[in-house]
Order: sequence, then C-alpha cells, then structure tokens
Amino acid sequence: MKKLGIIGCGWLGNHIAERLSNQYEIFATTTTVSKVADLESKGFQTTLVSFPNELDPEMKVWEAAKDLDAIVISVPFSGLRGKQVPMNDKRQNLLNFLGDYKGQLFLASSTGVYSQEEKEFSEEDQPAENVESEKFILEKFPQTNILRLAGLMGDDRLLKNYNISDLDQLVNHIHYADICSVVEKMLHNQSEFKIYNVVSPMHPNKEEVINAQKGLPYEGERTTVGRTVSPEKLIRELDFEFQYPDPRYFHL
Repeated sequence: MKKLGIIGCGWLGNHIAERLSNQYEIFATTTTVSKVADLESKGFQTTLVSFPNELDPEMKVWEAAKDLDAIVISVPFSGLRGKQVPMNDKRQNLLNFLGDYKGQLFLASSTGVYSQEEKEFSEEDQPAENVESEKFILEKFPQTNILRLAGLMGDDRLLKNYNISDLDQLVNHIHYADICSVVEKMLHNQSEFKIYNVVSPMHPNKEEVINAQKGLPYEGERTTVGRTVSPEKLIRELDFEFQYPDPRYFHL
C-alpha cells in the first residue's frame, strides 16, 4: 500500500486522511497531545510536531518523509486573506521538517491571495511567485501543487450556523468532499507543479445560501456582480465534476 503524509491533521487534514485511508497508509502530524490517541485509533501513524513562529533550532527532519509517496500540507502559512505577515521562521521550520523530500507534494493555500476587487479571478491573476505564502515552498520544492481553497464548508460548517454580515455578497465556498476528490484525482494522475482554484462553480449570495440551508425561500434580488474565483482551470485540466457545485445545498 502506498503511503501518504498529512502535515496538519486538523479539520480538513482529517477529512482527507479518512477519505484516502483505504488506498494509502496514513502518516499524520498534529500539534495537540490529546489528538495523538484519536488519530492512532484510526490507524494513522502519528507524529506530534508544531511549527512555531520562531525558528526552532531543534526541528528535525520528519523520519517518515523518506518513505512517503506524497505529502499534503494543511497548515496555514499566510495571514488573513493572504496579508503579508512575518512567518518566515514558521515557514523555515516546515522546510526543515521536510528535509530533501522528493515525492509528490501539495500545499493547501487560499483564495484569499486574490484582492477584494469585484471581478472573476483565475489563477493567472496572481502568479505564485508573487505570493509569499506559496513562493517559499516552490523555491525549495518546485514540484509542489498549490491548491487555493475557497471557504471550507461541510458537516457542521454551514453558513446558517454563523453570525453573518453583508448578506448580498457572493460566496466563494468549497465542500470538503470536493477537496478530497481533487487531491485523490491529482494523486492518481501524479500531478506536479499545478496551481488550482478549488472553489465551487456556483456563487450565490450569502442570504440565498442561508435561506436554502434553513429551508426558507429567497425573495431578494439575485446578486450578479461581485468578487468570484473561477474553478475553470481545475474543471478543464482534471476533467473534474463537483459533487457539491452549489453552496446552497452543502447541507444535503
């Protein structure tokens, strides 16, 4: 059985691990002592490690890495909406942990790398070399696949469960199940150095989503202009079909 590493087995990392555990032996990392037993109970080989904002002179290379076929990095290395924040030491800690890893590599980035303009963004609008939170890993591991994830939704993460403002804004959301499918397909394809927007193709406004999730009709005017992120490159290159194309129905 092939071996898959998940660096940062939090909410998303855990979903990816569970989805792929029948195809891969899972090697997970967590920052929380209490989570080690939980992850190991699922059959995951688990390492306790954190990536502090200060350089850790004792950070060692991940012993398991040399045997892994692929690694998914699901640890945030950027500020809110891609703001430039001093994370150089945290990033260096990760690079030191990876050592000279040569296998397939994925970095979970964010659609927050795009500005707040009211337009449709594609990957070409923001090259990775201009994004500090993506560039740092490509400089050492040019094979890295960058997945620019929209707002993470699914399970109890539904818009109706939050105190929401600006209800007329269009949403850029993604269901975790579709993220798992993207990773699964790219693993199968042995994809390298790809940059994809991983975002549902439909962009209703927040009020539409909340009303649908509460079983209420939407009687407002349909918002047609706003900031949206396009998944067209992902759909075209991977021949990808979304299980959850419409954020209004993430609860079904």
